[in-house]
Amino acid sequence: MRALAELYKAFTDTTRLDMIVLMSRHGELCVCDFEGVLGLSQSAASRHLRRLYQAGVADSRRRGAWVYYRLREPLEPPRDVLVRALLDQVDDAHCLALDCAHAAWVACKAEGETCPS
Repeated sequence: MRALAELYKAFTDTTRLDMIVLMSRHGELCVCDFEGVLGLSQSAASRHLRRLYQAGVADSRRRGAWVYYRLREPLEPPRDVLVRALLDQVDDAHCLALDCAHAAWVACKAEGETCPS
């Protein structure tokens, strides 16, 4: 029952919902990507991502100093049900705004901007 409560808690914050949408649309992302796209501090991004990890929604891997997150594959019920419901309900304008913010961040990184510290 505790795991189910943690899962539902993970879905109570709009930042974490945006993170789920970003991972579903762009795959594996570095913590710095969430910082750049969502305008978060490193500690805030890591805290939100840790909650998604603990809820069984996201997986992570470390590469040197960087930590990357992606949606867990396969998602177990009821995680899969909740993620699908979320993705079905996100309106196109919100997805477009997240995609534009992601594209702008990727362009900044391509021009040599480093990950925020």
